[in-house]
Amino acid sequence: MTRLSVNINKIATLRNARGGSNPNVAQVAVDAEKFGAEGITIHPRPDERHITTQDVYDLKEVVTTEFNIEGYPDERFLKILEEVKPDQATLVPDPPHVLTSNAGWDTINKKDFLIETIDKIKSMGIRTSIFIEPEANLIREAADIGTDRIELYTEPYASNFKSSSDQAVKDYTEAALVAHECGLGINAGHDLDLDNLKFFQENVPHLDEVSIGHALVCDALYLGLENTIQLYLRALKQ
Repeated sequence: MTRLSVNINKIATLRNARGGSNPNVAQVAVDAEKFGAEGITIHPRPDERHITTQDVYDLKEVVTTEFNIEGYPDERFLKILEEVKPDQATLVPDPPHVLTSNAGWDTINKKDFLIETIDKIKSMGIRTSIFIEPEANLIREAADIGTDRIELYTEPYASNFKSSSDQAVKDYTEAALVAHECGLGINAGHDLDLDNLKFFQENVPHLDEVSIGHALVCDALYLGLENTIQLYLRALKQ
């Protein structure tokens, strides 16, 4: 079954708007797990626009499900991984200034860099995943690079879902089949929500995990965090 990892970056964004500790990021992670989340995802960017470095170490002490840390693998990020030892490290190619992750890795031109980086992370005993677009040639290179999983970048799917759901998901179905054939685990994330998640899960085989933050937190403003997490779980498991 596909697991739900709740990305709590937006909780930290809300806290940082006023300073202090309200809402408390660590407590939200604990509550999200209590409400059914099967993992917690964070992206500690260098500018600390949402998750801070201190948050990472605080969360290490309380997260009991899968702890997934996303980021660009610079020296700072690798140091955090080595000290925190999350269950999974998801590598994204975006530089520090971008608003949100908006492209996958070029596994052909960045192959040597990724091989060296993934070797370092796997030597720490951490499962690796790389953010990638649904292109067969890039996915086959990802398998050669040595990553354990890929995370399919799903913004294009979400953008085209309402106009043509079948066409929107087609590349992802094919990409998942290629990834599974190559022995890769399959994660997905970016702009998945209660409208498009169920269809995606039904049409993308071998989907191990989805990471959802922005839409889930927005829904929680109206529906409450516990109810929202249950709705997302229901979309994945029906």
